[in-house]
Amino acid sequence: MIPELSKPSVCMRDRQRVEEIIQSLRRAGPSTLQVISDFDMTLTRFAHNGKRCPTSHNILDNSNLISEDCKKNLKELLNTYYPIEIDSGRTVEEKLPHMVEWWTKAHDLLIQQKIRKDLLAQVVKDSDALLREGYKAFFDQLQERNVPLLIFSAGVGDVLEEVIRQNSVFHSNVRVFSNYMDFDDNGVLRAFKGQLIHTYNKREGALLNTGHFQELQDRHNVLLLGDSMGDLTMADGVHNMKSILKIGYLNDKVEERKESYLGSYDIVLEKDETMDVPNAVLSHITGGQ
Repeated sequence: MIPELSKPSVCMRDRQRVEEIIQSLRRAGPSTLQVISDFDMTLTRFAHNGKRCPTSHNILDNSNLISEDCKKNLKELLNTYYPIEIDSGRTVEEKLPHMVEWWTKAHDLLIQQKIRKDLLAQVVKDSDALLREGYKAFFDQLQERNVPLLIFSAGVGDVLEEVIRQNSVFHSNVRVFSNYMDFDDNGVLRAFKGQLIHTYNKREGALLNTGHFQELQDRHNVLLLGDSMGDLTMADGVHNMKSILKIGYLNDKVEERKESYLGSYDIVLEKDETMDVPNAVLSHITGGQ
C-alpha cells in the first residue's frame, strides 16, 4: 500500500493491523487528524556521519555559555541517570523519581550559569543539531493541510523552537510544550517556568494542555511519533480518541530494546535518520498521493 513500509529499517509486529489503522485514518481525512510528536531524536537526527547529534539540552551543554565545571557536572548526571532512563528491566514507576532528580539538578546547574537569552540563537546556529532528512516535507505538508502539530519535549523549549525557526519550518500550526526558561528583566536565566517535563511525565503535560485548544476538539485521530517508551503517553489527553498510529524511532541499543518497542509502537524504525515513513503515511492519509 505504501512502498516506504517495505524499507529494511521498518519493523512491524502486526502489519495487517497497521494497514487497517492507516486506512481508517485516510477515510476520516485530514480534518480529523492531529500529529503529536517528541522532538529530540524523533524530529531531530540521532546521528550524522557516525557522530551523535546534540539534543536541545546538549546544544546548551556543549556551548560556550556553560563553564567547564558545569559541563563536567552535567556529564556526570548523564552517566548516572541515562542508563536508568533506558533500563528495560525497570518499570516507569521505578524510573520516575530518578528522572525528576536528573532534570531538576540539570536545570539548577543551568540557572547558575546565568545564560543570556540574546545568545541562544547563535549557540543553536553553531551547533551540530540537525532535523531528520525530509523534515521540510513533513512540516510543510502538515501546514498545507491544516493539521496541528503538537510537540511534547522534555528538552529546553527556547532552544528547540530556535532549531525549528532556523530551519524555516515554524509554521502557524505548530505548538510546543516543553521546559521554558524564565529570564529576568536583563534577559538572564533565573528559573524554568511551570511544571517540569521529563521523559516519563509527558502524559500529564498532554492532559494539562489539551483543554486550551478548541480547534482540537474534533480531531479524534492521532499520528504519534516518538523515540522512547515515555513518548507513548503523549496522546493520553486527546478528546474521544478514535484511531492512533504510533511510529517509534529505535535509535540506540537496538537489539536489547527491539522487543519492547515492537510491543508498544505500531511501526518501529531501526536506525533510520529520515522522515520517509512518516511523510509517506501522512501523504497517504491526507490524500497527498
